[in-house]
Amino acid sequence: MNDTSPRGNGAAIALSGVNLSLGRGAARVHILKDIGLNIGRGEAIGMVGPSGSGKSTLLMVMAGLERPDTGSVTIAGEALDALGEDELARFRGRNVGIVFQSFHLIPTMTALENVAVPLELAGASDAHERAAAELAAVGLSDRATHYPAELSGGEQQRVALARALAPNPAILIADEPTGNLDEATGAEIVDLMFAGHDKRGTTLVLVTHDTGLAKRCDRVVRMRSGRIETQS
Repeated sequence: MNDTSPRGNGAAIALSGVNLSLGRGAARVHILKDIGLNIGRGEAIGMVGPSGSGKSTLLMVMAGLERPDTGSVTIAGEALDALGEDELARFRGRNVGIVFQSFHLIPTMTALENVAVPLELAGASDAHERAAAELAAVGLSDRATHYPAELSGGEQQRVALARALAPNPAILIADEPTGNLDEATGAEIVDLMFAGHDKRGTTLVLVTHDTGLAKRCDRVVRMRSGRIETQS
């Protein structure tokens, strides 16, 4: 497939013939079925579809958190099937930021420490300085020393977004990032996410049930029963 994305100049994400089944024996379910998808560098993709259509599983494949049974997955020019588990973890730390519906913050660490974690794992000598700058970018400078339990849901998601963007990843993956937030707070998170995407030229893949939010993206990919139904 040629990259026809409005912002792209080459594929940031390229999937071909991807199949994935989960479970064992009679309980094994074919989740992803012959997925082929190219996403251009700097493109924003909104991924929609009914519950159980495979959206979140496809995100996990893109992030290298699930390995497909068949097919190829190339992210930021790297074929993931050629990487061992340790190499894949290092690659993901450098190139893929992930924001989940649940915030997944480390409860025993402050907001600043949570954001600094991926930078420290990458060996950055200025991890805390960069983490502080990322917290400032999401409006949380005054909450840097607070622990997750002392933060509201919206504040926790801002920390999670700052953590995902801190390593300046080529790709930002967001799985229902507003799912646990009220409408106003969710809108603030979305605006921050798109601001980060626009400022950095990060490729954004967003799973959402909100069709209005999906339409803010450059392209909408609709999934059904483990297949890509339409792209527009």
